[in-house]
Amino acid sequence: MTTKQNIQIIDTLYKAFSTGDMPTVLGLMHPDIEWNEAESNSLADGNPYIGPNAILEGVFARIGASHEYFGLQDVKIHGMDDNMILATLRYDAKVNATGKSYNAQVAHLWTFNDEGKIIAFQQYVDTKKLADAEN
Repeated sequence: MTTKQNIQIIDTLYKAFSTGDMPTVLGLMHPDIEWNEAESNSLADGNPYIGPNAILEGVFARIGASHEYFGLQDVKIHGMDDNMILATLRYDAKVNATGKSYNAQVAHLWTFNDEGKIIAFQQYVDTKKLADAEN
């Protein structure tokens, strides 16, 4: 796959995520994808999440249950070498339990196989902002 094709796949993923289209999001992932949340993120307790179902249950469902809203802002997608894509963005969210909102700076590193399936994900985020909103 070309860098341009990989950028298009990630663009499709973020658009699907923003509309709640989880079948499309999960369908872009390889069955054995390795997903890692940022160290010190409360969701990192399951690292690495292996496979789309583990990600759905361990990450996406938990975000949905614990947040009044959770959105992605200012998504910019950057092509890289070695079948990798870097996305920079912001999380705009509000935690149910505390009523606190946050707007956190984020980077996502995506890795593809040669068939265009996502095989790895690494999140980098301002975990202090997330923790402050959760407590």
